[in-house]
Amino acid sequence: MKSDMPPRTRGGYTSTAPRRRPTGSERRRRVQLREVEPEHPRHDRDETEEVLKGAPGGPIDRCILRSFHKHVAAKIWLGEDRAPLKLVNHGAKLQLWELDVERSRIYETVQRSGLAPLISCSHRVASRPMLSAFCERWQPETTTFHLPFGEMTITLDDVASILHIPITGSMISFSQPLRVDDANALLVELLGTTDVEASRETEQCRSPSVRLQWLRENFSTITDVSSDDDIDFATRAFLLHLVGCTLFADKSATSVGVVYLELFRDLSMVGSYAWGATCLAFMYRQLTTATRFEVRQLGGYLTLLQAWIYEHFPEMFSSPDMAYIESRPRALRWRPHVIPDSLQSLRELLDRLHISDVCWEPYVDHRAEHPFPDIAWFSGCIKCGLVVEPYHPERVLRQFGHIQTIPPRPFAPPRPDRSILLDQYWERWTDHVLIDQSRGRRCHYSGESVAEYMAWYDRISHRIVQPPHLRSGFTTDARSSLPSHTASTSDSRNARALRLLRHVISGGRQQSGDYFWGALNEAHSILAGSDETSASHSTPSPAPASHITPSPATRPFFCPPTFVYPPPASVDPPPASVDPPPAAVDPHPSSPVAPPAPAAGPIASTTVYVRSKRKKKT
Repeated sequence: MKSDMPPRTRGGYTSTAPRRRPTGSERRRRVQLREVEPEHPRHDRDETEEVLKGAPGGPIDRCILRSFHKHVAAKIWLGEDRAPLKLVNHGAKLQLWELDVERSRIYETVQRSGLAPLISCSHRVASRPMLSAFCERWQPETTTFHLPFGEMTITLDDVASILHIPITGSMISFSQPLRVDDANALLVELLGTTDVEASRETEQCRSPSVRLQWLRENFSTITDVSSDDDIDFATRAFLLHLVGCTLFADKSATSVGVVYLELFRDLSMVGSYAWGATCLAFMYRQLTTATRFEVRQLGGYLTLLQAWIYEHFPEMFSSPDMAYIESRPRALRWRPHVIPDSLQSLRELLDRLHISDVCWEPYVDHRAEHPFPDIAWFSGCIKCGLVVEPYHPERVLRQFGHIQTIPPRPFAPPRPDRSILLDQYWERWTDHVLIDQSRGRRCHYSGESVAEYMAWYDRISHRIVQPPHLRSGFTTDARSSLPSHTASTSDSRNARALRLLRHVISGGRQQSGDYFWGALNEAHSILAGSDETSASHSTPSPAPASHITPSPATRPFFCPPTFVYPPPASVDPPPASVDPPPAAVDPHPSSPVAPPAPAAGPIASTTVYVRSKRKKKT
C-alpha cells in the first residue's frame, strides 16, 4: 500500500520529482574545492592568543589590549607582513582654490571660523614609511602609541600648538547617518544647486558625498561682486572643501561627506565649534582602523600626525625651517620630506628608541605666543559626529612635564546614540579635568617615571614590533654563528652620528661652543661603539652641576631644554679598536638602565676631507 505523504528530500523540502544525480562536471568541481583547502587552517582567536602568549614583545597580561589578536603587530610576530599604507593627503589641492583680494568677503568668514590657519599649514608631502611605522604602534584601547619606554599620544595641546585652531566650544553631533535624499536636499538648500545637479553628483560618488573637484569647478569663480546669496553659497562650499581636505579627509581620497555642510548652515556660528577636539577624535578613529592587518590606507589630517612626530622626535625625522617664527602654527616649523628608509628599518629604529631621543615638551618657546590650554587636562570622551573616542591624559603625563605613574584602566567609550550626554559632559569640561593628585609631581628631568612603571608596562604592552629573528642583517644559515653585534649595528651607529651632526650643522652660529664640542664628542663616542643602543628605555640621570647649560638665547631651537652635552674633559689617544666586544643584547630589558656617559675622544685628531669646487674652464 502506497503512502499518501510525498517523499522527503535531504534538504527537508517535499517534492514529487525524483532526485537528480550530480553530473560529472559537478563532481570534478567538488574535488577541486577539496584540493584547494589550506593544509594549515587560520588561527582563531584562542589559538592566536596561545601563539602570542610567549612571544617577546607581546602583552603578557591582556587586561588592557583586549583586541591585540586583530592588531597588525600581532600578525607581524606570526611572520606576516604589510606594505606601507597608502596615504590620503590633500595638501596640494588646497592651492587650487585661493582666496585672493577679489574674494575677501569669503576669507573674512573663514577667519571668523578659526579654520584659516589650515590653508597655509597643510603639508603637501607625507612620508609613507614613517607614518606606517607609527601606525603599527597605535593601540585602540588606550588611544596611545606604545613605544619601548612608555606611551605617547597626540593631545589637545598638540593640536592647538601645531594647527592654531580652536579646541574649545561645541562638539559636532549627528543624530544618524545621512541618507542620499537628505544629502541632495542639503545641496539644494545650502549651496543653491538644482535637484538634477545634486542627484547627478551623489550618484557619481555612490554615497551622500560630493567630489572636491566638483566644489572647485562650481564655486571657485564667485567673487565679491556677486550677489549675497552666491557669496554665502561659495563660502559654505569653500569651508566644506577645506575640512574635506584637512580635518575630515577620509579614505575616499576624492570626496567629502555632505553631512558636514550642516555645520555651515549659519555662517555666524561656524566659530563656535571645537574644531581641534573634533579633528583629534577623527584622527584617533583613522589610526584605530589602520591597525587592522587587512587595512591598506590611512586617512585623517596627516599634517597633524606628521608634525607631531617632527616635534617629539626632532633628531630622528625632522628637517627644520630656519625662517620660522613662533607666532605661526608649529606645523610650519618643519619642511616635510619623504623618509628614504624602508618600513622595516623604521620599525627597528623605533624598537631601539631611547627615552632621551624624545622631546617631551617641545612647545616651551611657543608658550609666549600660545599659552598652555587647561582643557588639555580633560579626561573623558571626544567625538566627531558618530565617532566617539576616549581621551586619556593620565597615560601620557610626561608630555605635560609630570612624572608618569601607573594609569588606571582605560574606559570604553559610550554608544554614539548617547550624544546628548556626551555634549553635556564636554560643555562642563572644567569639572572633568585631572585633579592635582592625579597629575602628580613635576619631572626632575624629561621622561621621568615612577620605579614600578616599566615593570607594569612590560607586562601589559607590546613594546617591540619587529621580531628579533626577522631583523635586518640576519639570515637563516648564519644566524647561529653571528655575534650579537653585527654589521647592522655599525650602520645604526653611523646613522645616529650623521643625524646628530646634521642638526649641529643646521643650527648655524646660534649654538654655544659647549654645545658644539659636546655634540662632536657624543658623535665620536657613537662611532667608537661606546654608546649602547640596547637600553631602549633607560632613564637618563640629571646633568651634573658643573656642566654649563646653554642659555635659551644661545640654545638651538631644535634642542630640547633638558638636552645638555657635557664639554670634553681631555684629549686622549685613539682607542685600539672601535668595534665593541660581542655581548648578549636583551631587546626587552626588564628594568631601566642608565645610559653610559659619553666618553671624551680625540675630536681634533679626526680628519675631515672637503672636496673643493672648481670652476669649469670654458
